[in-house]
Amino acid sequence: MGGGPAGLAAALSLEARGLSVAVLERAPQARWAEPAFDGREIALTHHSVSVLKELGAWEHIPQVAISPLREARVETGRSNHPLTFDTQGRGVDALGYLVSNHCIRRGLYLAASQRPGIRLPGGTSTRHIRRIGEEMTIVHDGGEITSRLAVGADGRFSQIRRLQRIGAVMHDFRRAMLVCRMAHELPHHHVATQWFDEGQTIALLPVNGGASSIVLTLPVEEIDRLRTLERDAFNAEIMQRVGRRLGNMRLVSTRHAYPLRGVYAHRFAAPGFALIGDAAVGMHPITAHGFNLGLKGQEALAQEVEAGLARGESPGSLSVLRRFERRHRLATAPLFAATNGIATLYTRDEPAFRVLRQAGLRVADALAPFKSAVTNMLMDRNRAA
Repeated sequence: MGGGPAGLAAALSLEARGLSVAVLERAPQARWAEPAFDGREIALTHHSVSVLKELGAWEHIPQVAISPLREARVETGRSNHPLTFDTQGRGVDALGYLVSNHCIRRGLYLAASQRPGIRLPGGTSTRHIRRIGEEMTIVHDGGEITSRLAVGADGRFSQIRRLQRIGAVMHDFRRAMLVCRMAHELPHHHVATQWFDEGQTIALLPVNGGASSIVLTLPVEEIDRLRTLERDAFNAEIMQRVGRRLGNMRLVSTRHAYPLRGVYAHRFAAPGFALIGDAAVGMHPITAHGFNLGLKGQEALAQEVEAGLARGESPGSLSVLRRFERRHRLATAPLFAATNGIATLYTRDEPAFRVLRQAGLRVADALAPFKSAVTNMLMDRNRAA
């Protein structure tokens, strides 16, 4: 239930293990099959790329849409020592790869549409979920589906989670982010920058074609103003906000705004039911882990279902789903807490917080073991091809 990247990836992973899968998606079929640009650029780890290749989605993403990330910089203030990460000595030329969210969604949809064991009924909303005996009955717009396992994958504000009476920890950062693409006259050299300036947070994400994705975090009312600001005035304000570090800049895409809220479900599993993707864990984007953890979550679910089938257990068996839940909680809980802590430290502008983050970046950049550990985490090459 939910045909975004996590839902489609889970369908592909489960079908590859011999199961028949239906993906119920509220969006109309045409919009689901050809998703529009939504502003979001996803920083994929090497592990995530290998998963997308295994699922058959990577081949449907145009090469021109894949931008290598060669270096990452973290800065605070206007003239402070940056913390940098690169791939030196690791035998690869990129920390990861930036790909637009809509390209990933389209690639996964095309891969799923070619699998005989997957049905993709678009324009379908789930109304009720009932467990009867060992089976789940999903009541939707077009009728009912009975299955051994129901999976909620409908985003951080999940209706499916509420239908299952599963609560969640929600952290409202009282900020929103504006995302768009801007062309610029100076080269970005495929370096991503996360810049914590006074009163604002800016990410400059390098994409192919002499452009960058701008991710600007501000109070909600400021984001609302910028989203509708006249184009020339918008260009001028963004150049001023980024300190003209990329020269002249001009808007080359639509502008999109998203509220910043972290979500962590109280439970990821119940008899016959599992939560994955942002419905389970919705991360603050500051550490770029959310999408990658979503892919890992569906991968863990499929692996535990496969192991359960080998033991004669149903895919919806509580023992199978508890094992998935334990794995996903271990993978996500520390990162969720750490990400929220970083977001708090690096977005507060009181003098004590500014001093802490300036000192922290200098110390971190001087600690080779720390930088190496973070770089390995960012790349995540455990299964990379």
